[in-house]
Amino acid sequence: MTQHSPRTMDRVSIAGVAVAGLGAAHFCAPQLFAPITQPLFPEDTRGWTYRNGATETAIGAGLIASRTRPVAVAGLAAYLGFLAYRVARTVR
Repeated sequence: MTQHSPRTMDRVSIAGVAVAGLGAAHFCAPQLFAPITQPLFPEDTRGWTYRNGATETAIGAGLIASRTRPVAVAGLAAYLGFLAYRVARTVR
């Protein structure tokens, strides 16, 4: 396993808090995310806004603690791959 300096870990934790906060914002103000979500998820846009928010909250929370960080990074990669698939499908 690669060793990271405490400073690097702090930055990743801060990024995790930011991602988790952004995910939580999907529940507080879903209308703000509708213009982004609607083109990729035209059916049940509000539901997908909440699903994406839950995913981002979980990934962000996982990035905060070093023990859960590897799983969170894998989840982030899968989530970004899923979003890229939706973008590619929409552009076609």
